[in-house]
Amino acid sequence: MRLRALLDTDALGLKLLGGEEELDRTVRGVMTTDLRDPSRYLSGGELVLTGLAWRRGPADSEPFVRILVQAGVAGLASGTAELGYVPDDLILACAKHRLPLFAVDESVAFATITEHVVRQVSGERAGDLAAVVDRHRRMMTSGPAGGGPDVVLDLLGSDLDLRAWLLSPAGRLIAGPRVAGPALPPGVCAELAAEHLAAGRTGRRGPHRVALGGTTYSLFPIRSSGRSPQTAPDLRETVLSEWLLAVEADAGDWPEERLDLLHGVTQLIAVERDRRDAARTVRRRLAQEVLELVQTGAPPAEIAARLRVAAPVLLPGLGAAPHWQVVVARVEWDDAPGVPGVPGGPAGVPAEGPGGRRPGGTADAGPVAQSLLEEILVDPLSTGPEPSDRIAVAHTGGEAIALVPLPAVSSEHDGSESGILADALLEAVRDPLSAGLDDDGRLTLGVSAAVHSAEGLRGALEEARHARRVAAARPGRVCAAGHQELASHVLLLPFVPDDVRRAFTARLLDPLKDYDRRHRAELIPTLEAFLDCDGSWTRCATRLHLHVNTLRYRVGRIEQLTGRDLSRLEDKLDFFLALRMS
Repeated sequence: MRLRALLDTDALGLKLLGGEEELDRTVRGVMTTDLRDPSRYLSGGELVLTGLAWRRGPADSEPFVRILVQAGVAGLASGTAELGYVPDDLILACAKHRLPLFAVDESVAFATITEHVVRQVSGERAGDLAAVVDRHRRMMTSGPAGGGPDVVLDLLGSDLDLRAWLLSPAGRLIAGPRVAGPALPPGVCAELAAEHLAAGRTGRRGPHRVALGGTTYSLFPIRSSGRSPQTAPDLRETVLSEWLLAVEADAGDWPEERLDLLHGVTQLIAVERDRRDAARTVRRRLAQEVLELVQTGAPPAEIAARLRVAAPVLLPGLGAAPHWQVVVARVEWDDAPGVPGVPGGPAGVPAEGPGGRRPGGTADAGPVAQSLLEEILVDPLSTGPEPSDRIAVAHTGGEAIALVPLPAVSSEHDGSESGILADALLEAVRDPLSAGLDDDGRLTLGVSAAVHSAEGLRGALEEARHARRVAAARPGRVCAAGHQELASHVLLLPFVPDDVRRAFTARLLDPLKDYDRRHRAELIPTLEAFLDCDGSWTRCATRLHLHVNTLRYRVGRIEQLTGRDLSRLEDKLDFFLALRMS
């Protein structure tokens, strides 16, 4: 039953004091308590009734409400017989934590409310249990032996009339129903993955319910079946490694039997996940072997021989070894309190310790970085049962290193413009992964240029690592940098301390911004266009649709306000850098 249904029964004597927007929560039970910490007796979804005997003062309300919210209760109903009213501190605590709060009239016994809720919930759970059990048995016996999760999703549709999709933590659609119906758009996949990761970081039990575009989805985590040798060291990395099952339905109304059935489905899919991870072992081992050869300075001929072995595994049917690109990724957690920057040392410069480990952070986040990099590098245009079967990713020293084959590159000279581009790499996954990293984690990537021989792999690895360090110096939870940026002035800008940046840009640009605010003179856009046109009066005037005399007037005003001369190279460069840093 829903919380709002309690307000429709006058005999219960309930008055809503807060949380109107949360009244669609489902009540699965009722509990009466005056314990200061009743969490051991709560399983989630209860309406908690209390006479406030636990409250000795205003400071007690916040801890009590926080315990209830962490336990996942549906709402709180406070009796008024003791005080004659519900105290303001309890109302404020419930509002802060978005917990619906009811006042119970002193003429109504808690037993009356308990009896009503139990009767309603029991009635809703009543149904054909034998049919549900039969469906569960069919689902478990029809599960694919290596045939993919599509069969299970089809059974969900045919037996339970449920449309469901399997998504990666990065929002990639892994499998969906094969029956007719609209496909799940990539944008919705990304939003569902983001909601799942954000909910998972709170530690709340699934399924998590999300409403998008008028449709309610229930998100079930796909956890390891226990057969995988890899285990994440903490909750944060577990969440980032999980698949999720998105079901087009509101599981808050389901009886326990149906929830058990869906949990059984997630276990089936977990077995399939472990099978696919095992299949990746060969590719991971190939990448690890090549990486060890490159880092130990092995002869190019030995590295080339190993690449010839890797090429047919990663690109079946390709006659010759392709060109290669290297991508380096690192996941870091900002566990050290009081460390300035976002995250890391002062001004956002990465504070990496020996081996690339962040002070106070996880010792080795390489496995989760490896898993994420495998997902990020999946080509959405790939065909076949597993589109990630062309990706070889190793991990060492807390970082993941991908060896990416590029069969389309035809010569050494066009490699710099072909293959993976850093900006495009994160475009589709930035929002979901930012939600999973929350406010204490970062994912940074560096991308090398393509190389055409074994001799170039060591340089490509160093190039990718250097690009990742440039990405780490930027603000944001998910950042990438490519080899194109390593030869540019842009490389230097992220390492300028924040206070120096602010002082430099304020001295040059604040007079112009202030003048623009007061006179709408558009001096800043004029300055940007003038520099982009290399100081050409004619080209700049044409771009801005101005007469040349008007342009000369604006440039003169810029020089007057700043005391600079735009005919001097030094002053042009200062303006250019100030605009970039602002």
